[in-house]
Amino acid sequence: MTTDLTRLPSRGSQGAFHVVVESPRGSTVKLKYDAALSAFTLSRPLTRGLRYPFDWGFIPSTRGPDGDPLDAMVLWDDTTWPGVVLPCRALGVLQVDQKRKGGKPGERERNDRIIALPTASPRTEHLRTYQDVSRREREELAHFFLTAVHFEDKEARILGWEGPEAAERMLNTQAGMGG
Repeated sequence: MTTDLTRLPSRGSQGAFHVVVESPRGSTVKLKYDAALSAFTLSRPLTRGLRYPFDWGFIPSTRGPDGDPLDAMVLWDDTTWPGVVLPCRALGVLQVDQKRKGGKPGERERNDRIIALPTASPRTEHLRTYQDVSRREREELAHFFLTAVHFEDKEARILGWEGPEAAERMLNTQAGMGG
């Protein structure tokens, strides 16, 4: 019997939310978990010279406005591999909108990214909100997300940042909607 990682509980027993890593830090390709195959598949290569700056993945048992599980980037100085489940806490949300998949011209949908920290990362325990991350680092993250989809037909735009409370609202609203 195989486990569908998209159907794992969104939260652990201690209240942290789970992030399933798809593309680990340093990866030059975007991997995507395919529940039908119970495997990670190649979504696309990143733009030449671009690498994931941190572990990238999804929050299981959630569904965002784009129909996929909520996206999360885990800021820390370690690297895992696809399929690792990291208990995390939220730093904030990078608000993004993009062209709606299969939508009419001009139709847009939100595709926000939760910025998270592992609960077992003592080097980052002093960080409480996205504002505790340097402005330069936040700008680099926003630039990464725009560059990563530059050649896709998404026309992504950065709308701004919100704090950990916004991430928790997203999680509470979207939990149980996945699968």
